[in-house]
Amino acid sequence: MVDPGWRRIGPDPAIRAWADSARAAALRSLATSDEAWRCGGTWFVGVDALPNTQDGAIQGAAFPWGALPLRPEPLHRAQLSVIRPGYPRPSPDETPAAFAFRRDRDAAHLDGLLPIGPDKRRMVKEPHAWILGLPLNRATASPLTVWEGSHEILRAALLKALAPHPPDRWGDIDITQAYQQARREAFVRCRRLELAAGPGEATLLHRLTLHGVAAWKPGDAAPPEGRMIAYLRPELPSVEAWLKRP
Repeated sequence: MVDPGWRRIGPDPAIRAWADSARAAALRSLATSDEAWRCGGTWFVGVDALPNTQDGAIQGAAFPWGALPLRPEPLHRAQLSVIRPGYPRPSPDETPAAFAFRRDRDAAHLDGLLPIGPDKRRMVKEPHAWILGLPLNRATASPLTVWEGSHEILRAALLKALAPHPPDRWGDIDITQAYQQARREAFVRCRRLELAAGPGEATLLHRLTLHGVAAWKPGDAAPPEGRMIAYLRPELPSVEAWLKRP
C-alpha cells in the first residue's frame, strides 16, 4: 500500500480529554493575546500560544501519547490556529498573487521552509519530525487540506537540489526553485483531500506532506470563537534526517 502521507487517529477518550483542557486554555489565550489577526482579521496564527509543558500536558490533562503512533519526546508550546468566517480576506501584508494562492490553492506549503533575505528565498530552517493537528472544537469550516503522496515528490526534488552540497550546509541552500516546481507537480499528480476532524481525533502528517487550509465556504459552521486546532511540530537535529528518515 502506498503511504498517503497522512493519518487520522481516533476518536479516543485520552485525545478528547486533552482537547477539552486545551480548548479552555485556548479561549483564555484568545481573550488575552495582543497578537494581530492576519488575512483581514480571519486567521489567528498563535505560535507557542498554548501553555502545555514539555511532556505535552496542559491544564492537568496528560498528553495522549498512548493513543498516538509516536514515541514520547520533549514538545514545544503548541500553536493555536484559529480561523473565522470569511477566511481568507485580503490584507496589506500579502501581495495580490499571494492572496490568490491562499484563496485558490489553500496557501499550500511545506512546513520548515522559511523565507530568508530581502528576496525571501526558501531554506530549510526548521526540520520537523512530524506534524500533529488536534482539533479543539467541532467545526465544518476551513479544514486542513493535504495532497496525498506529495511527500515523496517533495523528498525526491529537494534531495536532488541539495545533493551537490555537503549535508551539514543543507539548511543554508536556496531551494526555492526546486520546491516550487515540486509543488506544481504535486498539484497535478496528487489528490487533494479536506481532512475535517473534531475533538477526540488527531491528524498526523508526514513532515514532507504538502498541506494547507481550505477557504471558508458558504454554509460552513464553527463555534463563536472560530475553528480552533492545536499543532505540534517537534524538530529533528538535521536537515539530512528531515529528508532521509522514513
